[in-house]
Amino acid sequence: MPSRRQPVKPRSPAEASKRHGTSGHGKSSEARKTSGSTRGTKTAKRNAPVRRALPAPLADDEANRRADIVRASARLFREKGFAGTTVRDIANAVGMRSGSPFYHFGTKVDILVAVMEEGLRQGLEETRAVLARELPPRERLRALIAAHLHTIHGPGSDFIPVLLYDWRSLPEAHRKQIVAWRDQYDAAWQRALEDLHREGTLAADPKLARLFIFGAVNFSALWYRPGGGLTLSQVADAAIDFLVPRIESRAAAIA
Repeated sequence: MPSRRQPVKPRSPAEASKRHGTSGHGKSSEARKTSGSTRGTKTAKRNAPVRRALPAPLADDEANRRADIVRASARLFREKGFAGTTVRDIANAVGMRSGSPFYHFGTKVDILVAVMEEGLRQGLEETRAVLARELPPRERLRALIAAHLHTIHGPGSDFIPVLLYDWRSLPEAHRKQIVAWRDQYDAAWQRALEDLHREGTLAADPKLARLFIFGAVNFSALWYRPGGGLTLSQVADAAIDFLVPRIESRAAAIA
């Protein structure tokens, strides 16, 4: 009689996986490692901060919707704060549908970064224009103060106030680049103050003087109102007279 076939013992899932080199999900452990590594690399690249040069000036062409978004966002962030402004608010301000700003920017944070970039671009542009002029040290500092006041209070100048008061809304990954650009601005001021210090007009340490000046001038964003009795030029005159009194004024005081 032919021998009876013995029933085949079913393999456990682990044994089957071992035999075929796969896990219970149908992928080998090596493939899973490769897949996980690829996903991790893509995530790291996506989250890494992108180092960019300062942007070009915002275009005046009304067809440039990205520029419109940046300007409107700066005004809204200044009025309502970053947290209090929605993407719908921004879209309404520029006559777009609620999701349209995301065609130009990945996130609301990207819009905030663009606003801060524009503020720094304007500030550096005005500062370099002052430094390019042949001025005595005291007059150069006065011109720098006037230029800084203009970036805060001039028409449509909502960018620097947003940088000042919404700084904490910026994720750490983006702060390093903004700080690098801000350092260029600080360095220009530092040279002007060091010139005053060398000629004996400024007695204070130049770095400390710069921090005091920025603190005082930046705080004007809270109290200065156009048409309130003082022009920006008058504020700049008062600031320089307070910080660096004229030599003849000091001589009269001593006499």
